[in-house]
Amino acid sequence: MNQQLPVIVVGGGIGGLAASLALVRQGFEVLVLEQAPQIGEIGAGIQLGPNAFHAFDALGVGDKARSRAVFTDYMVMHDAIDEYQIGKIPTDEAFRQRFGNPYAVIHRVDVHLSLLEGAQETGRIQFKTDTRIERIEQDADSVTAYDQRGNAYRGVALIGADGVKSVVRETYVNDPPRVTGHVVYRAVVDKADFPEELRWNAASLWAGPKCHLVHYPLRGGEQYNVVVTFHSRQQEEWGVTEGSKEEVESYFQGICPKARQLIELPKSWKRWATADREPIPQWTFGRATLLGDAAHPTTQYMAQGACMALEDAVTLGEALRVHDNDWHKALDLYQRSRITRTGRIVLSGREMGRLYHAAGVERLIRNSLWKDRSPERFYDAIEWLYGWNVSNCLAQD
Repeated sequence: MNQQLPVIVVGGGIGGLAASLALVRQGFEVLVLEQAPQIGEIGAGIQLGPNAFHAFDALGVGDKARSRAVFTDYMVMHDAIDEYQIGKIPTDEAFRQRFGNPYAVIHRVDVHLSLLEGAQETGRIQFKTDTRIERIEQDADSVTAYDQRGNAYRGVALIGADGVKSVVRETYVNDPPRVTGHVVYRAVVDKADFPEELRWNAASLWAGPKCHLVHYPLRGGEQYNVVVTFHSRQQEEWGVTEGSKEEVESYFQGICPKARQLIELPKSWKRWATADREPIPQWTFGRATLLGDAAHPTTQYMAQGACMALEDAVTLGEALRVHDNDWHKALDLYQRSRITRTGRIVLSGREMGRLYHAAGVERLIRNSLWKDRSPERFYDAIEWLYGWNVSNCLAQD
């Protein structure tokens, strides 16, 4: 009977759908419980490293994702005060040869859609929306989740992919968020409204004192993603609200005109007050485990949040495969394979935030860090990040 129970996946976002695809490939039926009224995604653009495409391919949706992505020519960072080019990493054929896949930018909705189409095509993933899990119980052979109406859902295992404010994490860990005080504004701007002199086919960052700006093309270059980040003057609470142009403008005094014009573009903004959590040494609790932002919520500075969720899903599937779907052995291997890597992303994100927002002498040091660095040296430095693939994803015992 145990083999006939589905795996319960809490959360129908990028992590939850990726996990569902990985589980189906291991022969499981999946029940996705989503608290929103429909399965969908919000947000704007995200960046995808080669590691994300390795994961898409392993999940069977590589072609779908590639068809919706914009493949960049380079990544570049400028000083937002004087336009100095701090560093430039080509993402051309040499990059693809080195890491086995391209670098790309894509709308978050298009990542989700690619995974959702793949999930629907399997015919083995059931979705239940408007369902918020409030309690979880376990016995030796199963996990039961109870929703806000008291309905019970029994599964052979439970994957908590319920995002940065995870109920599953709260149940088993209950640790506080670490509010950064950094506020992120995101918007999407049509090409016709975007400055011609900034229409670079690149992931572009302008680093300023206690602030930075990012832009890159989306959807075949018909739109551009615009992201601005600053250190808030007020006490922030973790969450998403409507933003105001007046607030954004007040934080970007002293920025060069070329970069400053970015904040004049959007007609509406979404405002994220950001947070992460301290990395934890245990994700797995009996037959329940955490995945994606529920396991390792991070700031956006490494541009790896969605990529890490995709990697988690593939690694979970591989751990089940090598242990013949023995959940206890597989979940232990899964967390051992992921905790150090994702913890490094969280802590590196904090350091990158400091680097981007440097002022005074620290800014001068930052601007000198990568002077005259060759593409090969950049590639060596990011090998740990982009060199991930299915064949090396599991911890070696």
